Formats: sequence, structure tokens, C-alpha cells
Amino acid sequence: MSRRPVLRTELPGPLARTLIERSNAAVSPSYTRDHPLVAERALGVWITDPDGNEFLDMSAGIAVTSTGHCHPRVVAAITEQAGKLIHMSGTDFFYPVQGRLADRLVKMQPVRGDACRVYFGNSGTEANEAALKLARWCTGRKHFIAFLDAFHGRTMGALSLTASKARQREGFGPFLPVTHTVYPDPYRHGPGATKMAIDHLKELFRTICPPNEVAAIFVEPIQGEGGYIVPPADFLPELRKLADEHGILLVFDEVQAGMGRTGKMFAYDHFGVKPDVISLAKGIASGMPLSATIASEEVMRWKPGAHASTFGGNPVACAAAHATLDLLEESLVENARVVGEQMMGMLRERVGNHPNVGDIRGKGLMIGVELVADRTTKERANDLRNAVVMDCFFRSGMVILGAGQNTVRFCPSLTLTEEEAATAVDLFATSLHALTQV
Repeated sequence: MSRRPVLRTELPGPLARTLIERSNAAVSPSYTRDHPLVAERALGVWITDPDGNEFLDMSAGIAVTSTGHCHPRVVAAITEQAGKLIHMSGTDFFYPVQGRLADRLVKMQPVRGDACRVYFGNSGTEANEAALKLARWCTGRKHFIAFLDAFHGRTMGALSLTASKARQREGFGPFLPVTHTVYPDPYRHGPGATKMAIDHLKELFRTICPPNEVAAIFVEPIQGEGGYIVPPADFLPELRKLADEHGILLVFDEVQAGMGRTGKMFAYDHFGVKPDVISLAKGIASGMPLSATIASEEVMRWKPGAHASTFGGNPVACAAAHATLDLLEESLVENARVVGEQMMGMLRERVGNHPNVGDIRGKGLMIGVELVADRTTKERANDLRNAVVMDCFFRSGMVILGAGQNTVRFCPSLTLTEEEAATAVDLFATSLHALTQV
């Protein structure tokens, strides 16, 4: 029999409640806590709280624990490295594990050009900050293009690009000069989605945003926080052409979609086009803080001191990244493709005809289910989405997250088995049917 969540107490349990109360009294109120979950230990796709409740994790720490929680090979790599060297700032010194990781990423050649270079940071927002500065330095231009509903981070530069929720920007302006345009959504925009998006961008160039002043276009090959939206197959190639026409750098933010999540190492591999710059984080080191901004040598030619980080490319994080890449290359990218296809099929079978399910979409183990109030009008069912997310947790013991206004996202560890996927689909379908009485 396949493993299922075990709820031994009410949620949150007494020990968890005490810890939550202490945390709420001391931690910044800016944190958003979607579930009253206290994770005490975890393994694979299973989390145990202090009260002994066992949860099926379909969030992977927001698409971070790509090799599963506490994969023994990742733990061994971290332990070995911690016994040799925990920190030596890569800004001013050299150490073997960082150099080997940079060389490994360079050989993957994730950007255009014959050769590339890597800048290491600690998070996705840092990777995008580096890309912003690099684009300005390289082009001499000041302006940027990004997309509505995109999320690129919360530090000031990355926040200037972010356009997913007003509350993330409220009170923090003025921002960098960024013009936001429309991301093509096949479900909502129909078969002409790419033309609509490209035409809208061209109109911005014609009217308010001179293209010769634009340093870079930042785009997620598959939109993450915006709702797990997979664009039409021709969108990125058309965007590549338009960027090249005006000498604009094309930056792919693969912080959430990269590192095997979509069943290919990079999400852009589904669309046959490469960027000038790519930002990576989340799944690159299985939970250790690490990010990489990679660009061609032609683009990344800034001078020493132009940008740096005390902790970026930390030895322990780099060791975790090596173990992560080994596992991804050996089997987990392919597992994400296979199990992701199986899970999409299960979702379509169980809830595809549900009157409140508007769209089921995704690549690999990056899957979104968009909930609507009416399938004909496609009116968004925000409250239903929130209710389903919380019901799955309280009733079933499954940790899932929302994305966009009304989408439930499945972004589990890439170790997910077919049996675990079936359990997740069953728990989700049960909650959806219970809440809608369908």
C-alpha cells in the first residue's frame, strides 16, 4: 500500500502551536505563512512536524528541494565539505569546489555564445540583481522590459521587475525604469496569444519605451508565481527575434523553472531558443542558499569590483550543488518528465471535467491547475483556490501552494514516484469535490 499522510493531532498540534506563537512574536510580520506547518524533519517528499504528523509535500520549499528533502548524497556532500572548509569568500580568494562548479555550469553552455562565465549569489533575487547590473554595464542603457504577473524577487532592482502582487511593491517606490507588458496565456488569450503579446510590446516601443534605451528584457520561460503559465511554442523565438532586432539583451529567469523541474535541465529547452543571460537558484543546490547568473563572455566582461558577494558560491552550498547536478543528470530530470506526464494524466482524469477546473497545464513536475467560477466565462475562483489549498492541508495532510490569482501549483521534489503522485492527485481531487460538492 502506498504511503499516505498521517494526522495524529488537530492542526496545528500543541507543540507546533507553541512554536508558531514564539515565531510570530519574534519574526518579521512581512513573512507570509500559507500553512501553520512546523517542519521538524523531512525526507524525500515527506515532512514530519513536532507533534508527529506526517505530511505529503507538493511544495518542495517553493520548488527548491529538487532532489527531495535531505537526500543522503546531498547530506554526505554537505557533511564532507563542512569538515574541510565552511567559508572562504570567493570575492577575494579561490577554493576548489567553487571553481569546479563554475567550470561545470560553463560546460553546460546555457546561454548564447561560444563561451560563458558565472557569477554566484545566494538567492534568485540576487541572481536577477546581478543580471540587471550586468545588462546596464554591458549595453550602457538604463531601461528594462518585464512582464505582468512575473516574479523576479523582492530586493529593489528585482522588485522593479516583479509585477505579480501589488502588496509586494506597495510603499517601496520609486523603482528602476521598467515597463511591464503582457505575458501570453494560451488559456485566456487563445490561439493568437503570441501575436497579441509581441504586438503589445511593439506598441510600447512605438509609443512610450524607445527600444534603443532598453538594456534587457527579463522573462520567465514558464511563468512561476504568475500561475504556472506555459507560453505558446513560438513566443520565446519571436521575443528572441525582437530583442535581436533592437540590440536588447534577453534574460531568462529560470529561478523556479530551471534545474530539471520541467523535465529538461532548462525550461527554455522546450522552446528551442537560448538567452544572453540566465538566472538560476532554488533547485540548484537542494535547499542550500546558492544562485548563479550566467552570461556569455561577450556580455560578462565587467571589471573587478563591479559586483561581488561575501557569501555567494559558499563552499558548502557549492558542494551541495555538485551532488544535486549529479542526481539531476543521472535520473531526476528524466524522472520529472516521466512522472510529470503521469501526474498530468491523472489530474485530467480525476478533475479535468470538473466544472470549476478551467485549465490543467505544465511541463514535467511544474504543474498548475487553474480554478474558475465558470468554465464559459473563465471567471477566476480565487476564494475556491485558497480554500482548496488549506483544505488539502487540514483535511488531508498535503502541503501545496497557490500561484497567480487562482491556480493551485504542484512543484514537488523531482524524486516523486508515480505512487506518490497518485496519492497527491487523490487528496487534491477529494478536497476539490468536497468543497464544491461535485
